[in-house]
Amino acid sequence: MESQTPDSSYEASRDAPLPLDVLILAAGLGTRMRSGVAKVLHKLGNRPLIAHVCRTAAALAPRHIYVVVGHQAAQVEAAVRDELGADAAVTFITQVQQRGTGDAVLAAREVLESSQHHDSSSTLLVLSGDVPFVRAETLGALVHQHRTHRGRGAACTLLSVRLDDPTGYGRIVRDEENRFSRIVEQKDATAEEKLITEINAGIYCFETLKLFPALARVTPANAQGEYYLTDVPAILHRDGDDASIFPHTDAREVSGINTRVELADFERALRIRTVRRLMLDSGVTVIDPYNTYVDAEVVIGRDTTLHPNTHIEGRTRIGEDCVIQSGARIVNSRIGSNVTIKNNSLIIDSEIADNCTVGPFAHLRMNTRLEEDAHIGNFVEVKKSRIGRRSKAMHLTYLGDANIGERTNIGAGTVTCNYDGKNKHQTTIESDVKIGSDTMLVAPVRVGANSVTAAGSVVTADVPANTLVAGVPAKIKKHLQIEETAPAENQNAGN
Repeated sequence: MESQTPDSSYEASRDAPLPLDVLILAAGLGTRMRSGVAKVLHKLGNRPLIAHVCRTAAALAPRHIYVVVGHQAAQVEAAVRDELGADAAVTFITQVQQRGTGDAVLAAREVLESSQHHDSSSTLLVLSGDVPFVRAETLGALVHQHRTHRGRGAACTLLSVRLDDPTGYGRIVRDEENRFSRIVEQKDATAEEKLITEINAGIYCFETLKLFPALARVTPANAQGEYYLTDVPAILHRDGDDASIFPHTDAREVSGINTRVELADFERALRIRTVRRLMLDSGVTVIDPYNTYVDAEVVIGRDTTLHPNTHIEGRTRIGEDCVIQSGARIVNSRIGSNVTIKNNSLIIDSEIADNCTVGPFAHLRMNTRLEEDAHIGNFVEVKKSRIGRRSKAMHLTYLGDANIGERTNIGAGTVTCNYDGKNKHQTTIESDVKIGSDTMLVAPVRVGANSVTAAGSVVTADVPANTLVAGVPAKIKKHLQIEETAPAENQNAGN
């Protein structure tokens, strides 16, 4: 990093820095992805690449965020809004033709200059929408150097890294005093310049009111025939303004993603980083870290064990002392403590209270909730339903749009027939009910407390409390005394 000499202007810049704006370049399609989807919309850790960059930018608390869009602009805007929120201070700028990074920044000139006060400028941080690993701490240090360079601040500061193999990247050429001179792109570099290992990472700080006059002087006099933003630091340098270099040591952190191979490499790195954090910081046991898939947003409590080939995605929260067995996939769900999710179960957008078991081969979806100590067994699907405390459905059952009370046992093969061909209807099963095997419950229908349905019943009308029903359609066969209906937890769970 270049030496700095603090003085009174340094104190002024530190105490009252110019406002920070962020400009994110996200207009390109990304031809090397070989995709019809814009590159910044490809997902890393179940979030678009642009979302990662936006979150990091927002962590700097900038005055405003500007995003240059082009290909699939509406979808990119939606992804940014999803990440930053509908009320975020963000403006979208359209680059009509993709003619290089300089043209992308120039597209923002009118908006950025109109946002400035007449008596002041701003510090503009320029980022690429395909650099998902860059950290706010790194960018904060870059901005700090930019504002304090030589005690008065620089007109431009660019981030550099050194690579053993810099092929394909723009080289940073330094002068005899080891200061910035210019950037030369790979296709325009001489044989000697290609030996330079310090490359431009494509992350910059500019003084906004100096940026655009210099950018207007850029011409497409290069092998690509494009307007290079990389030409601006050299123009400022020739004009006598300071162009500062911020050397960084972590090339992966500031690297962009250009191909699906690179995307997979980043996905693997993110996954290993996430799993290591869970083990080291949260006290989670991960039996096989290299075959366990956990998104970065997931939170897991201590002494929970993840078996190999588990997939935990989105904003899932898992409590303490849980066991997640092989083949389980959990998406955007909340799991309590002391819960066991058995092999090959799928749980999406659902909530499971403490001391429950699910699976194997179970499927919970669409805001299903299991109350404490409920049990869902093998080949049971539960959709948009509530299963009460200590209730069970252990085998080969479909429970859709159902509300089930406490201590109720659902026999094997039970189906809530919730769809009449036009509309969905609810089934209510109250507490301490025993539903016999192969019972069909034709919604809308209610089964009263302490009732029993015989095996093979087709229930088409409400069942009063304390009754036994049987048949097709089910009819009342007997009025039961309370002592005739023992609590469900005392019955054979395989009923």
